[in-house]
Amino acid sequence: MEQIELFSIESPCRGVCENSHKGYCKGCLRSREERFHWHEMSEVQKRHVIQLCRSRWQRILKARQDRLSEQEHVVDKELPYGMQKEDLPDLFSTPATN
Repeated sequence: MEQIELFSIESPCRGVCENSHKGYCKGCLRSREERFHWHEMSEVQKRHVIQLCRSRWQRILKARQDRLSEQEHVVDKELPYGMQKEDLPDLFSTPATN
């Protein structure tokens, strides 16, 4: 048994709760369906959604990095999942406590 199976999986909600123009939450990167049905999902399904969110986050970071490195050549390249050009917080880091 993996250690992750010992604990229930909490919602990845970050309290931002604002949709991008493609329908993904700007806070947790879940789709509308993933957010609405979170409490009905099994632990396996929840882990899968978390994995999808991490993949989406990595894709956004890569696209942002590519856009910044090609900024001289490409003026207005969009980020994936409808994210805008505002600063992107690290969604998967542990919040600092004082």
